[in-house]
Amino acid sequence: MNSSKGTKPALSFFTTMEIVLMAMLAAANAAMSLYLTSVNQMLNSLGGPIATSTITGLYMVYGLLAVYIIRKPGTAVITYGIGAVAQSFIGTAYGMASAFAAAACYMVIVEIVFALLRYRKWNTGVMMLAGAVMVPLWFYFAAHMFGYTKWDLNILLIALVVRMLSGAVLCGLLTKWIGEALIRSGLLRSFAAARREEA
Repeated sequence: MNSSKGTKPALSFFTTMEIVLMAMLAAANAAMSLYLTSVNQMLNSLGGPIATSTITGLYMVYGLLAVYIIRKPGTAVITYGIGAVAQSFIGTAYGMASAFAAAACYMVIVEIVFALLRYRKWNTGVMMLAGAVMVPLWFYFAAHMFGYTKWDLNILLIALVVRMLSGAVLCGLLTKWIGEALIRSGLLRSFAAARREEA
């Protein structure tokens, strides 16, 4: 008896338009990350690790935006996965390992958050919560990869809080704002975000 009878490839769960959107957002993020590197360096020279923490949310927004628009399990896995590959090809100042590690942390947290909500709640509070809770797991691994553990404990905690606030605002709130703007424009008529009433 063939236990795989009736199963379909994972990507068949998504429409062509959805796959294209995920790839486009991932590619756009890879390009944007190059410019954010110079901004990050400038902030570091002005205010050290606390200042650089203020833009953390911008690095995560593309995957959460894909999830907000498509609203299907696995969207974060695919989008952040493509994003890590794209960054590796284009180049990243922080190394390939960091690109894949960050993507893995983001995708796991986002999928857990919306699985718990059964992919039904998309209000501002939920989006900001998702943006905030994406931060700690990657911060833990980044602390060991980049030597944050050498920072004073107070600096480490402040940086974490600032990054979570950045995640809430520059990832969660910004995603909500962009998503609503795209829905109003009519560009998302083929996607779940435009078809389902928000909870």
